[in-house]
Amino acid sequence: MAKQTITFSRTDSAKFFKTLNKRVNNYFKENKIKKTGNWKLYIKALVMFTLLLGPLALILTVDLPAWLQIISMMIIGVGMAGVGMNVMHDANHGSFSSKKWVNRLMGSSIHILAGNDYNWKVQHNVLHHTYTNIQGHDEDIDAGRIIRFSKHSKWLKIHQYQKYYAFLLYGLLTVNWAITTDFKQTYIYLKRKLSYGEFPKPATQWTKLIIGKILYYSIWVVLPLSMGYAWWQVLIGFLIMHYTAGIILSVVFQLAHVMPNTDMPIPDEAGNMKNTWAIHQLFTTSNFSPKNWLVEFYTGGLNRQVEHHLFAHISHVHYKNIAKIVKDTAHEFSLPYNEYNTMWKAIGEHYQQLKVLGMKPNMA
Repeated sequence: MAKQTITFSRTDSAKFFKTLNKRVNNYFKENKIKKTGNWKLYIKALVMFTLLLGPLALILTVDLPAWLQIISMMIIGVGMAGVGMNVMHDANHGSFSSKKWVNRLMGSSIHILAGNDYNWKVQHNVLHHTYTNIQGHDEDIDAGRIIRFSKHSKWLKIHQYQKYYAFLLYGLLTVNWAITTDFKQTYIYLKRKLSYGEFPKPATQWTKLIIGKILYYSIWVVLPLSMGYAWWQVLIGFLIMHYTAGIILSVVFQLAHVMPNTDMPIPDEAGNMKNTWAIHQLFTTSNFSPKNWLVEFYTGGLNRQVEHHLFAHISHVHYKNIAKIVKDTAHEFSLPYNEYNTMWKAIGEHYQQLKVLGMKPNMA
């Protein structure tokens, strides 16, 4: 069945986004700075790649005790999520650098993180950023049958227990990317003729996907095996690495959208949405921990999802500086600006939302 065509309202009598866009553009113009990354981002990229590849080099060259091997694989997982959030994410939005070839190079880092750039751009840039929190269109709120992220998705008896098991399953996110997700997405997206930019030739995309997987497994599986590690040691390390990255990425993703203060709107029968695209983003997105420098540094500004969803073409290193403009303008137009002061508060609220969504609808 073809998906319903979604149309956002074009009526914004208050001209919210026009005003906001002008103010943000003036900020960059007056301060004479580019909207893309700067030296701060490049230092962060170096730090994240070091966390990702440094422990691997150590494991392959030094005879470490088992407990240090485990810690090293956890650090690699931290680095995997860090590269994804700070480098790959900006690059595939075109905001890492003003040079397209640099964005393509840094964006291709996803191939050593278990993913594929074509699939990621379609799922994230096209589906998630356009149809945020719209059931059946935003795949980020579709966890299959096992977790219910939207009040509009079908309720199953198992969902009443999701408050207990959801966080445990979050760690499987990148494992799925590595094994099955990319192949399924490539098949579906090519069939639907979806793309972010020029539509790729199917043969080219399939070839790129297979080569990417060969590279990925060569680094994280074949290389350790060739250095003398037993298959079960490699398997355990592989799972530790991915489970660590999966937990981090999943929690950061969910704190932005599956929260008590974010809406899950649906279109009318004709596919029309109540709000304009920009105002829709304010109702469906939430920030967390805006004053914690470590959270801000490590999550690549994804703790400021409101700014990111409104200005994805701007590098995350600038979000902190434009946040006041966004917040003040939203309040000026009597629009929501969702935010939790701490990460722990946001995690607690996400848990409560899982609990509510897990209740049988006529009991919620």
